[in-house]
Amino acid sequence: MKLNELKMFVFHYKPGPTIFKRPYYFHIWAGKNNSGISTELLGDDTGNNISEKNKYYSELTGIYWVWKNEKADIIGSCHYRRFFTNKKEPLFYRIKRLIYYLAGLHKKRYGLIYTNNVELFEKAILTKNEILEILESYDAILPQRRKFRYSVKEHFRRYHDMRDLDLISEILNQKHPEYLPAFKSVMSGNRLYANNMFILRNPDYKRFMDWWFEMLFEFESRINKDEYMEYQQRIMGFIAERLLTIWVYHQNLRIKELPVIYFKKLKKV
Repeated sequence: MKLNELKMFVFHYKPGPTIFKRPYYFHIWAGKNNSGISTELLGDDTGNNISEKNKYYSELTGIYWVWKNEKADIIGSCHYRRFFTNKKEPLFYRIKRLIYYLAGLHKKRYGLIYTNNVELFEKAILTKNEILEILESYDAILPQRRKFRYSVKEHFRRYHDMRDLDLISEILNQKHPEYLPAFKSVMSGNRLYANNMFILRNPDYKRFMDWWFEMLFEFESRINKDEYMEYQQRIMGFIAERLLTIWVYHQNLRIKELPVIYFKKLKKV
């Protein structure tokens, strides 16, 4: 497969350092919004874009830009500090997981490899050959689902406004009632595909983008965004994670779940 048939997009929220510079990993500034700042990062503010909505949509303004302006046979989404890996954790990090369990953090850290060691784990970031090999047997690559101490619905209630979940249920009932069983299953379970990360072949990718943004734009049209302050302003990103999980459950795809490397110190840069 040619390199231009596989594109992994790495979304940044501001200019900063890039790691894993490979020809098939493209770094995007999500929310550049005609800032005029000179940077090596591609911006999501050219062509067909929603860059100005970034404070509500987070990395989704970058994902939307890719959908409308880029083409590839396989397209993936990750973050400047979160990357897929298919490598086994070093022994030291596996021992740390025992400490997580004893400290009650095993569910919160499930599927996540927290590290400041960029030099060591840069080598473990998912490669083109690994992606192609996995997709010979699977339809999609997604991060290992987060494990909550309680249901997805209860988790949302504790950190967000339950009226938003009720609105999603209402929109599904009106526009896509066939998704209601998946919605109920996801809400009653305790597993969630977080961070809006994925790798999909083009046909599934297009179907997902069409459905995802139809749902998100409909949700946006029915809320007053001015009521969402600070952390809650990222409401569209939070809703997108739930919708992604619902879509996957409904589609019944063959999923390969992979751990995510989380480079902690890059958040502070």
